[in-house]
Amino acid sequence: MKLAAARKSLLHLPALPITGSVSGLRYFSGELDDPRKPLPRPPTSAVSEIVSLLKTTDQNDWISNSQLVEFLDTPPSPTSLLKITRQLGSTERALQFFEFFKTHSSSSSSNPSSLSFTFQAILEQAMREEKSDVSSKLFQLFSFAKDRKIPLSINAATLLIRCFGRAKMLEESVSVYNELDSDSRNTNVVNLLLDCLFRGGNTDHGFKVLDEMLKRDSAFPPNNSTMDIVLSSMWKRDLFGGRMSVEEICGLLVRFFEHGVFLDDVWFTKLITKFCRSGKCDNAWDLLHDMMRSGAQLEASSFNSLLNGLGREGDFQKMNLLMNEMKEKEIKPNVVTFGILINHLCKCYRVDEALQVFEKMGGSETDGILVKPDRVLYNTLIDGLCKVGKQEEGFKLMEKMRLESGYEPNTVTYNCLIDGFCKAGEIERSHELFDQMKKDRVVPNVITMNILLNGMCKHGRVSSAMALFAEMQEKGLKGNAITYTILITSFCSVNNIDRAMSLFSEMLENGFFPDAKVYYSLILGLCQAQRMDDASCVASKAKEAGFGLDIICYNALIGGLCKKNKIDEAHKTLKDMEEAGIEPDRYTYNTLISYFSEKGQFTTAHRVMKRMVDDGYSPNVVTYGALIHAYCLAGNLDEAMKIFQNMGSSIKVPPNTVIYNILIDALCKSDKVEAAISLLGNMKDKGVRPNTKTYNALFKGLQERNWVEKAFEIMDQMTENACNPDYITMEVLTQWLSAIGETEKLRSFVEGYEVSTSTV
Repeated sequence: MKLAAARKSLLHLPALPITGSVSGLRYFSGELDDPRKPLPRPPTSAVSEIVSLLKTTDQNDWISNSQLVEFLDTPPSPTSLLKITRQLGSTERALQFFEFFKTHSSSSSSNPSSLSFTFQAILEQAMREEKSDVSSKLFQLFSFAKDRKIPLSINAATLLIRCFGRAKMLEESVSVYNELDSDSRNTNVVNLLLDCLFRGGNTDHGFKVLDEMLKRDSAFPPNNSTMDIVLSSMWKRDLFGGRMSVEEICGLLVRFFEHGVFLDDVWFTKLITKFCRSGKCDNAWDLLHDMMRSGAQLEASSFNSLLNGLGREGDFQKMNLLMNEMKEKEIKPNVVTFGILINHLCKCYRVDEALQVFEKMGGSETDGILVKPDRVLYNTLIDGLCKVGKQEEGFKLMEKMRLESGYEPNTVTYNCLIDGFCKAGEIERSHELFDQMKKDRVVPNVITMNILLNGMCKHGRVSSAMALFAEMQEKGLKGNAITYTILITSFCSVNNIDRAMSLFSEMLENGFFPDAKVYYSLILGLCQAQRMDDASCVASKAKEAGFGLDIICYNALIGGLCKKNKIDEAHKTLKDMEEAGIEPDRYTYNTLISYFSEKGQFTTAHRVMKRMVDDGYSPNVVTYGALIHAYCLAGNLDEAMKIFQNMGSSIKVPPNTVIYNILIDALCKSDKVEAAISLLGNMKDKGVRPNTKTYNALFKGLQERNWVEKAFEIMDQMTENACNPDYITMEVLTQWLSAIGETEKLRSFVEGYEVSTSTV
């Protein structure tokens, strides 16, 4: 009979009957139908003789063999039949013996378990023989038993359900269960069926079976295996938060609790963690209290799971409430409990409260709180102290850990302290700790090195950082991606782009993958150094590595390309930026306006400014400054002054010192010194402070006119405004005033000034 044809004879499962008397509950690990009435074990020699006769005698001669006839006339026990059938060596001979026994033994009808045990042995033999299509063979045998109304033993049913379940033959598994006598069913058999249904994806039927088990008067109430089957299936199929809401899951678990089946520590931790990370901490809280109300005997580990979830949400009020409940129920917190509380307090920078919790751990034994802190807890507190700038207290706590608790500081301890002193700018103290670390034979790791390098680089000691890196490499401690990121970004920040590029190449050769920060730092540094080919190359590598450039990088590239007069490449970069979904900002537009203005392409510059306005960016002082500067360079002072005047009236963008300086310098160079002096007065009226460059431009213009008295007035104003002269000021005035014999006036002017070396 083929499997496909046999399946057609199976009825579709309408509902899963799970009924039976309580007296029928038993484990299916035994081989007897009723362990309360054990059958006598046959002598081993008698079984061996019968097996030998069956193997050596032709099947047609079995009925004429007196010894076999005598065996049949003396009703054999089910155990004897099981042992004999198991040893016949093949399914075919086992089936022949089954038919022989059923036909010629009166006990086959009077004792149905005899046939059941014989058929069980046939199934076991088929399992051993069949390697590829065992499920098909077993289904044929199951159909054979159904046709002959052979009752299944519990072991036979278990074997069939498990085999069909693995083959995803769910209807067949259910059919086997239905064929099993109701008195033979028990919770373990139902669990097996439940497991098959859930594993096979038939969760609807699985939940129907589970619903029957969870009824108050269920004949087969759930046990811990039931819960594990259900939760495992739900977890694998991600039913949490998907098909079932958190509330529904909690409701299902409460039904288990009503049967005295509770979550173990592993499942409780997994569920609480998932609930809390999904923002369902209140449900996690209710679940723990439902377990307590149901009479579960809880340990500190169950509370620890919820404490950790509450800590991630920063709900310290509930954490304290939970700690009090532990005390009321005489559940002693362990070092993990205190560690969780202290860790989350430190993460929220509530270190003083963490220290108070730490002190409570040393209470008297009568308080039930005496818990010896471990090294991890000490390290957590030390790190917390360092993060709030109390590194000296952290150092003292390390000494206390060593003296009072007997724990030697480890690499983590030193890393926390070194990091704290580095962030406080105490680099020398960090090096002292690093040296002490080596004296204590505590091995530094790459994190130690990165902390030191980062601290040194942030405080301008980049060369010393490189020396330390080289020293550590010689001692066998290699850097990682973070190490190179620290060094590369630091060298870019001090404009040593050659060293940064060298480290970048070394990073790639060592198999480390740069992050976005490295690529962005290099792009900005190369653009600032006007190495646009290299900047474009690094930008391409960043895209290949999956890092999209941000607006700052694109602006740097566009600005650098414009300075190099590579407008076509700048336009292409702008197009790439827009295709990447990044819209130009005010900085982008100002860069382009400045470029086109400097090139005298004012029509294009104004067209870009119109698009800038259309995109929602109002031109600012930089925009107008670029146009004014360009018009001044082009000798069109009238247009420059027109824009300047509009800034103060209709545009409402007040000009700054830079714009005034551009105009004053241009007016003086065009011998319009009176207008330049007028602008200086305008600056005073508008509250814009002139700088050294403002006065230098005026002094040059006055020198051309030889307006000495006016120059003296400007010198007095410069003194009143406490504006230090620079070398350009001194060069102009020294040459001019010395030539006309006014050296005393010059000496009086510079007296008390520290001449600036700045030319800006």
